[in-house]
Amino acid sequence: MSSVVLRLSVRDLVEADLASCGWAGSEHHLARVAEQLERARLGEVDYLAVCPKADLPVAKGGIDYQVKDGVGTLWQLAVHPALQSCGIGTLLIEAAELRIRSRGLRQAELAVEESNPRARALYERLGYVAYDRRPDSWDQQGPDGSLHRYETICTVMRKELTQ
Repeated sequence: MSSVVLRLSVRDLVEADLASCGWAGSEHHLARVAEQLERARLGEVDYLAVCPKADLPVAKGGIDYQVKDGVGTLWQLAVHPALQSCGIGTLLIEAAELRIRSRGLRQAELAVEESNPRARALYERLGYVAYDRRPDSWDQQGPDGSLHRYETICTVMRKELTQ
């Protein structure tokens, strides 16, 4: 079996990246990401992209500093489906934690759908500990362009960050 080595970097996601992020979600989802990029300009959030040499995102995710005082809340984490289980999610989360620490914060939180045990296993391996459950919902775009409300239960996880 042969292997491929990708040299990856993490940078801020920019609006020009959205055209190449169709793997991450529908047009509706990417429009919501564009709104978050506006919040990034205000310093309320960071939105990161993991890119190979071609500089096209293969993973993305946000950190919201407005959800809870003193905490960076990770959300909208996604890795290109063809590249999952290659360590890219770990790189993305470690970069997010570095951003959180650079703001002088010592806690990171995230919520993971209970129907997503692979993601939860990653978060646990990276030191996140479950401490709560809560319902969550958001609009999803169907193949015909219509929106419907998606409802789920999430496990809320926290990690204490060290220097």
